[in-house]
Amino acid sequence: MTFRQETTMSTAELVLNIARSAKEASRKVARLSRGVKDRALLSMADTLEKRSSFLKEENSKDLELAGKKGISKAMLDRLTLSDSVIKGMAEGLREVASLPDPVGEVTGMSKRPNGLVVGRMRIPLGVIGIIYESRPNVTADAAGLCLKSGNAVILRGGSEAINSNRAIGEVLASASASSGVPEKAIQIVPTVEREAVMELLKLEDFIDLIIPRGGEGLIRSVVENSRIPVIKHYKGVCHVFVDESADVGMAVNIAYNAKVQRPGVCNAMETLLVHRAVAKEFLPAMHLRYREAGVEMRGCPETRKILAGHGGIKAASEEDWGAEYLDLILSVRVVADIVEAVSHIERYGSLHTESIVTRDYATAKRFIEEVNSSTVLVNASTRFSDGHQLGLGAEIGISTTKIHAFGPMGLEELTTRKFIIYGDGQVRE
Repeated sequence: MTFRQETTMSTAELVLNIARSAKEASRKVARLSRGVKDRALLSMADTLEKRSSFLKEENSKDLELAGKKGISKAMLDRLTLSDSVIKGMAEGLREVASLPDPVGEVTGMSKRPNGLVVGRMRIPLGVIGIIYESRPNVTADAAGLCLKSGNAVILRGGSEAINSNRAIGEVLASASASSGVPEKAIQIVPTVEREAVMELLKLEDFIDLIIPRGGEGLIRSVVENSRIPVIKHYKGVCHVFVDESADVGMAVNIAYNAKVQRPGVCNAMETLLVHRAVAKEFLPAMHLRYREAGVEMRGCPETRKILAGHGGIKAASEEDWGAEYLDLILSVRVVADIVEAVSHIERYGSLHTESIVTRDYATAKRFIEEVNSSTVLVNASTRFSDGHQLGLGAEIGISTTKIHAFGPMGLEELTTRKFIIYGDGQVRE
């Protein structure tokens, strides 16, 4: 099986054929048993590892082109298929295979006064289109989750990862088909033409949901042009709030990890909020750790005053508070209390992920209740806002809209529920 065939079809015809065949395949995928799906997922995982040399060879073509274009270090990190990334993709598929199958789950069966027994059954959404940038590992994560949840998937990655995505798609589709999965259940759009995305977004008769993953520009473009429902998050402006009762050593480690461990991803911290009562103790220690890691801090006047005797930092502008840097840059603000911290998050946050470092239970509880983001943590790094880390096996994306999912999306979020009703001859009067 290959996604590299030469074709004389127009882009519109190519995309329409992909969508039609995906719709047909989705009806068959919805009826697959858990055993068939899990065997396919395990085969997909094994084959990824067995063909790692092929995957890295194709990925090297993308990396070479990206290097010539001068893309950022963070983007190169997202694009690279290292041995550890390939192993991670395989482990993600195996974890998805181990999870309960949501399809067919029946809940809430109850008997009405008229004798009807009413409940709800979980069913697949149908065909899911994923439009994404830079990260070829998304190809494996999305394919695995869609298969396990009984959906067909159409994957359209960015031009910078075209060789990598085609290679991963070939491996996954071949391995799944040999395990009894319909051949067109996993498809890669094999062209980098922007027209392909625009055509995909018109096909509401064949595609049930679009999930864009990438920069804010991509997501806004998809939302503006799609006739199909879209799950989205525009950006990840994540915060860590260091409360007055925080253990300073813990706070330094959490804030360091949240910014430095992988700065080019959406769950990396972009703004650090520090309670005034602990700022003079915390900020110099934090500044030292960040300076060693090459982090550029941009601070409010009070932050700059505290750090003036420690080498100083740049002033934060109004634009910095709402910025998703995706780089080793961080804005820092000293706040008077939790009220001011929550107010800042409400004004500048993106409903993605926020964390508080505190030893006070009541403060932690208040933060959880009042912060309106999709993931809220206590005494832990924002980097844990991730489907794999949260036990979903992998994630299809992170939704910052509340319909129909909020936060990292796993198997359950790729299904819906229908009513099922058992009667005994009842008619409505």
